Amino acid sequence: MQSVATPSFEIVSREDFSDVTYLLEVRHPMLAKAARAGQFVIVMEHEHGERIPLTIADYDREAGTITLVIQAVGKTTREMQANCRVGTSLFAVVGPMGIPSHIGAKKKVMCVGGGLGVAPIFPQARAYKESGAYVIGVLGFRNRDLVFWEDKFRSWCDELILCTDDGSAGIKGLVTEGIRQAIARHGDIEEVVAIGPPIMMKGCAEATRPHKIRTMVSLNPVMVDGTGMCGGCRVKIGETVKFACVDGPDFDGHLVDFDDLMARLGRYKVAEKEALERFNESCRIRGGAEGTEPEPATVDDRPSTDG
Repeated sequence: MQSVATPSFEIVSREDFSDVTYLLEVRHPMLAKAARAGQFVIVMEHEHGERIPLTIADYDREAGTITLVIQAVGKTTREMQANCRVGTSLFAVVGPMGIPSHIGAKKKVMCVGGGLGVAPIFPQARAYKESGAYVIGVLGFRNRDLVFWEDKFRSWCDELILCTDDGSAGIKGLVTEGIRQAIARHGDIEEVVAIGPPIMMKGCAEATRPHKIRTMVSLNPVMVDGTGMCGGCRVKIGETVKFACVDGPDFDGHLVDFDDLMARLGRYKVAEKEALERFNESCRIRGGAEGTEPEPATVDDRPSTDG
């Protein structure tokens, strides 16, 4: 009986931005050819691994690769951080999924990324610039040490406002302060796109609401199958219920029920904490057996859009 070859999604590049944030460039020519701004993939590190949705941070059609930027906040993303090296492969990469962002023919737009949301906002900024729009980028980080892709954004944005919580780089404050400054200078912004933790996207939507500027946000709730069948990723948009995996991930931020979204994201915290503790314990045992005990990981309860 002839065996069927298992697809290999090789990791061709890796970059660590901080102790918890890392980049993986994965070879997948067909996906790279089909990917568009705003879409995501579902990844499995190994055969028995968890299926996790990750937004496509970049794609190179000529090289046949996609780029994922991941934050190690739970069991699976920490396991990937430890195991995914150049030359290894992911077991499964499914996509592109979701409806691509509608770029249209806007003349002036603002692209806002906070923390890990900086990575997936990049394809949007590039797509708007390629369409002929004047692009204002607003990027937010906790401090200078966590800043990444600044030069990459400057090469595609007409203006870039860098914000840090402690003022160690750019202006001091949240991305909402960057939005405020940009709106004060530009009265003709047609659209704002914001990606980041739910609380950050909610703040962006409230910052633009008084100015009646259309504001799109990218939602990434808990997903299982990614086809709309399980209903796990349902979100409340105005008076209707949508599935982020097939109806999104982009939605009108002024209509999103962020309180409901954040409540749903918190329902699995106990299970996630227990899974992480079991993973840390297994790492400790393996490390002890090999004579080197790794430093225990801590649970990061800040909201995240990926991982």
